[in-house]
Amino acid sequence: MKRIDWNTLDEPGRDAALARPAQSRAEPLREGVEAIVADVRARGDVALRELTERYDGASLDALSVSDDEFAAAEARLAPELKAAVREAASRIESFHRAAAPTAVSVETAPGVRVERVLRPIRRVGLYVPAGGAPLPSTAIMLGVPAVIAGCREVVLCTPVQANGRCDDAVLYAAKATGVNRVFKLGGAQAIAAMAYGTDTVPRCDKLFGPGNAWVTEAKLQVAGDPAGAAIDMPAGPSEVLVIADADADARFVAADLLSQAEHGPDSQVLLVSPSADLLDRVADEVERQRLALPRAEVAAKALGESRLVLVSDLAQAVEVSNRYAPEHLIIQTADPRALLDDIESAGSIFLGEWTPESVGDYCSGSNHVLPTYGYARSYSGVSVASFQKQVTVQELSADGLRNIGPCAAILAEAEQLEAHRRAVTLRLAAMDAVA
Repeated sequence: MKRIDWNTLDEPGRDAALARPAQSRAEPLREGVEAIVADVRARGDVALRELTERYDGASLDALSVSDDEFAAAEARLAPELKAAVREAASRIESFHRAAAPTAVSVETAPGVRVERVLRPIRRVGLYVPAGGAPLPSTAIMLGVPAVIAGCREVVLCTPVQANGRCDDAVLYAAKATGVNRVFKLGGAQAIAAMAYGTDTVPRCDKLFGPGNAWVTEAKLQVAGDPAGAAIDMPAGPSEVLVIADADADARFVAADLLSQAEHGPDSQVLLVSPSADLLDRVADEVERQRLALPRAEVAAKALGESRLVLVSDLAQAVEVSNRYAPEHLIIQTADPRALLDDIESAGSIFLGEWTPESVGDYCSGSNHVLPTYGYARSYSGVSVASFQKQVTVQELSADGLRNIGPCAAILAEAEQLEAHRRAVTLRLAAMDAVA
């Protein structure tokens, strides 16, 4: 891990210190995704079968997961894993129901009522990766809020294995959240299928979920096409920033850093501390723990783009964190909540030494589909609101229009929009004529 003394750097040096690994949108990737998307749009299910055989090594008779396949997947799973899925889903549902948007009705002036009503997005598509490792937790994180939001149709795509089956835990997690329509599709072809529709896969209004560079590029392409589909957020590799003081447990900090580093070689982890001694201890502990990991080599590659940042105090550590805007922010200090009000940009925050980021990934109740790559400055993580539209309604009585109509007419005249002004003044004149 690269060691940095924040206070020895000028502004360009600080920008470089917090730079993320470059995301590739190289021409071959863009062109490759464009070709896949165009093929799926032109040939539909035929293209999906061919692409699945080419990239996943599976020859499929049916693209959708059958009831028998759901049942077989459930039967193969260990009881303790099924119980853990249900337990996690229950907590995630509790939090997301409590945090869901509510309708609002306000009288902004006598006779003027303005409301906000909530409408679910009609059909949504969920993507659950299974490349480096299957992610049943993502099926829970996406399925639960989609069902709470009341989406009329929820479909899910997840890559198929060479044996023609999807991951058992992903299927069970989908079913447990109420998502029953799953397709054996991965990669850019899955995104194209959900964005544009085929004979088998329905066209979706909005797409959700993480994925590799091909999936991310496909999401960006379909989101930029008026005939395509909206997406949840821009995505990048997983990341964590830890703020820790001198008394933090180096073992815990190292474990938290490695929990993100093992995601993939392009993941990034940062430790920011006013204690040089802690940085030394954590660096040693990271290497000791890394060697015991099954994904030790993956973590080693990620650590090559990671940082140990020495700052003057915790206030400066918060400044560094806000500048970086991490997907995950862990605060391991004597009084972590004391820093919370000053945190401006983070996807999700974990307070105290007993709050590993892993619980947010799985079962605390928050959502783990979060903005990465600095997008936490302007985006929020997935929630029930992500699956809904917030529609405003206004209703005026005659007295209400008398009360606010002149205001609208003056503003319309200032903007030189005469038809706008007359839409109000004609009504006011009609009222005066009756009176």
